[in-house]
Amino acid sequence: MSELPKPQFTVYVVALIAALAGLLFGLDIGVISGARVFIAHDFHAGDGVQEAIVSAVLIGAVIGTLISGVLSRKFGRKRTILVSAVIFAAGSLLSALSISSAMLIAVRILLGVAVGIASFTAPLYLSEMSPRKIRGRLISMYQLMITIGILLAFLSDTWLSYGGHWRIMLGILVIPSVVMFAGVWFLPESPCWLFLVDRKDKAREVLSRLRATISEVEAELTGMEENLQQQSNGFKLLANPNFRKVVFLGIVLQMMQQFTGMNVVMYYAPKIFHDAGIASATGDMWTTVLVGLINVLATFIAIAFVDKMGRKPILALGFTIMGVSLGLVGMMFSLGMTSALHRYFAIGMLLVFIAGFAMSAGPVIWVLCSEIYPLKGRDLGVTISTATNWLCNAVVGSTFLTLLADFGDAHTFYLFAGMNIVFIFILLRFAPETKGVSLEQIEKNLMSGVALNRIGK
Repeated sequence: MSELPKPQFTVYVVALIAALAGLLFGLDIGVISGARVFIAHDFHAGDGVQEAIVSAVLIGAVIGTLISGVLSRKFGRKRTILVSAVIFAAGSLLSALSISSAMLIAVRILLGVAVGIASFTAPLYLSEMSPRKIRGRLISMYQLMITIGILLAFLSDTWLSYGGHWRIMLGILVIPSVVMFAGVWFLPESPCWLFLVDRKDKAREVLSRLRATISEVEAELTGMEENLQQQSNGFKLLANPNFRKVVFLGIVLQMMQQFTGMNVVMYYAPKIFHDAGIASATGDMWTTVLVGLINVLATFIAIAFVDKMGRKPILALGFTIMGVSLGLVGMMFSLGMTSALHRYFAIGMLLVFIAGFAMSAGPVIWVLCSEIYPLKGRDLGVTISTATNWLCNAVVGSTFLTLLADFGDAHTFYLFAGMNIVFIFILLRFAPETKGVSLEQIEKNLMSGVALNRIGK
């Protein structure tokens, strides 16, 4: 990294620290997956209460997302990320001190507010800080941090599971919250936000530290100036049909990401592996660690290729892999897992599914949703699409155990497999390819009425 030109080195450092917001979310996903069974035992929680404990974060995340647009526009991207770190630290401590399932659910809603704020602001911040040639790679670092957080939580859970120390599992998340706060404190503010609030000299100064040439800095500033002069502000943009169609695209993209079924695999991984024939609690946990490792490694595929292959080819490949692998998992459950070969094949296909998600829909949907909105409508657009993500996440997280019980393992996996195949056709028909195109050019194409799937040309 020391061999990189100074601007690129600075950009990577900024992106890495900002992406720590993803680490917090990943840690929470992983922690609750491992802690759930011990919490259920101590609080005598049935399936419905367990679903509420898992999905409480998702409900809070919707709330956090809905207030994020106002916070990030009024106070800036950087300060908003700092607020999320403080709330997450408080929520983690209170989770560890919970004395009932009701208290834990309430506190996890607070945690969700922090996660929702971070999931809105971090990708937005990364998109506005990144040079266009490596923008996809840097935004993907947010998803990479989520996967690393999941893996670290799985490792921690596995170690602590031998004593059932779920309070330590939840409370230890205070530490990365403090680390993120300390790192983000020293980051510069987004030049786009500085431009929005008429601090143009400061915006130029920040861009000069992040771009390789003066001409690149001037081109971005000129694009911002032109776009700000042409467009209405915030909610007024909803009167523009071009803006409405891109908001609808953002909603659809986030629905597609959640209905792949990935997060239910993360939340309930020990349960799924137990159903697949791994009978011991520690066996469940160690297999879950393998899930986390594959999730991390496959995300590097997206980072390596998203700015070379493009967004749409990677997504199409990922949805294909996920659809086929989940269909095969459903078939194995349908056959009844009557042999060790069936069990290992089903587990193998689940791991293939996880790799398919991590290399495609996991990071690349966030990339697209942070690129497609015009500057003055970016806060509102990202708010709506991210809130959609959390609403859909809450739906699948709060209904998965019920689906398994009422619909059956096989049919549940068939359902998610079918949705992944449908997503391929939606992607090819409506999504644009934004590889290597500046945010200003994407906005210019969109607002001039170019077809939605061609705004990245």
